[in-house]
Amino acid sequence: MIEIDNEVGLSHPADRVWRALTDPELLARWFTEVEVVAGARGRLLLCTAGLPGFDAAVDAEVTERREPELLALGCDEAGRRTRLICAITPTADGCRLSVREILEHGAWPAEQRARREEWHQQTLTVRLAAILDWLAFQQVDLRRGELGDTARLPVVEAVADPSAGRRRPVLIAVLAGAVLAAGLAAWAVLPTERQPAAGSDLAPLPVPSAATGETRPQRAAVTARPRTATTSTAARPTRSATTPSHTPTTLAPPVAAVTARYRTASTRIFGYTGEVVLDNSGVARAKGWTVVVTLSKGGTVATANGADWRQDGQAVTFTGPPVPVGGSRTFTFDVRDPDPLTKAPEGCTIGADPCGGATATP
Repeated sequence: MIEIDNEVGLSHPADRVWRALTDPELLARWFTEVEVVAGARGRLLLCTAGLPGFDAAVDAEVTERREPELLALGCDEAGRRTRLICAITPTADGCRLSVREILEHGAWPAEQRARREEWHQQTLTVRLAAILDWLAFQQVDLRRGELGDTARLPVVEAVADPSAGRRRPVLIAVLAGAVLAAGLAAWAVLPTERQPAAGSDLAPLPVPSAATGETRPQRAAVTARPRTATTSTAARPTRSATTPSHTPTTLAPPVAAVTARYRTASTRIFGYTGEVVLDNSGVARAKGWTVVVTLSKGGTVATANGADWRQDGQAVTFTGPPVPVGGSRTFTFDVRDPDPLTKAPEGCTIGADPCGGATATP
């Protein structure tokens, strides 16, 4: 008789481990997706095709169930029949989970059996443990009002901080006022700078000529006309040549080349801290910037430093003050994610351009 036997000690009570073993949604988080067969009590389809050591999906039937101690399944994997036994034993620190799979009909090649055993060991010691921690955090969160300080997780407290919501509108109002003031100042100054060039192009000399009567035509007729014609023709092209070169600089300055780079600064079981660095390699000071980070489904931003933010579904929009020419700005944000394997957002863009660095593939 061939069998695969794994055992792991867990710092969680037996009822929590039982829930992780029998809840289809939780089972999909740490082992594989499960479909309940309609009209057949106790029948399940484990979507194991493609997992290490598995050839196809497993048709399983619950043969014994003693909550929260024992769960036994009769399994059929494309003609190979096995018996899967999950036993939970309470201990002083939590409980001990034993998972044994016994081959009753068919054969396991040595390499396939080794890969299957390795997969069982990985899911029990890493993925299942992470899901149990997440369930424990949820229970603490729900009982915050009863337990006092022991329930105050940093991430949860940051989400519930009411002052953060008030600070962001104030910062946004200050930034909007600064941008408006800068725009009014530019509007007041730029027309004054452009008027001499426009006046030169429109040749205002005839106006003084009309005001002084016959004096200017007499001087022009005797000695100054050839020289005046030469001077005006030479001066005007020079001014018109200068004006176009001046106009693009004033009216249409080069666009500030602000780019963004993302990296995951730190990770934890159910979340991570993201960091975005903005660089301005252009020749003009940017008025502001907008970075949109797309989180995985269920992810939420708890706090952010160095930027204002708002979340709408999976999209989180960050905004902030201008980036100096040749300089950079950095902001960080903490993400709480229900999937322990998620350690980066699905995407990051600044304007219509993607951020540099490494993000998760959606």
